[in-house]
Amino acid sequence: MSKDKLTALDVYASCVCLGVQRAARGVARRYDEALRPAGLTSGQFTILSSLLRDEPTPIGSLAELLGLDRTTLNRNLRPLESENLVETVPDPEDARVRRICLTSVGRKRLEAAIPLWRKVQAESNGRIGKTGWRELRPLLDHLS
Repeated sequence: MSKDKLTALDVYASCVCLGVQRAARGVARRYDEALRPAGLTSGQFTILSSLLRDEPTPIGSLAELLGLDRTTLNRNLRPLESENLVETVPDPEDARVRRICLTSVGRKRLEAAIPLWRKVQAESNGRIGKTGWRELRPLLDHLS
């Protein structure tokens, strides 16, 4: 790659952002397809599975965990709330804080999706090899 002239091939071969986005879109498509029988997208599965806790989770903490801004998370929560998969509850100590939790309907939907997720998870791990995820995960965390 020349310092003066940049080509599309140079960007394709060297751009971290393009490479990560391209991989993320491909992975999300595979997970979306696998989770479709449970009526969930990969993003919805991620949100629901992150709520597998004993206590309702503050929206801000959930947004941080998922790497989303609060506005995007709220937009993604609306369809889950309308399907009664999650519910918003007030924080017992601070009325300004909203917490989110799975409903019993949400838990059942998630339980139906988990075997589908395990299967596509195994396929994904097979694509990157036995140690691939253990090596890749910290690198992705470092990028984020």
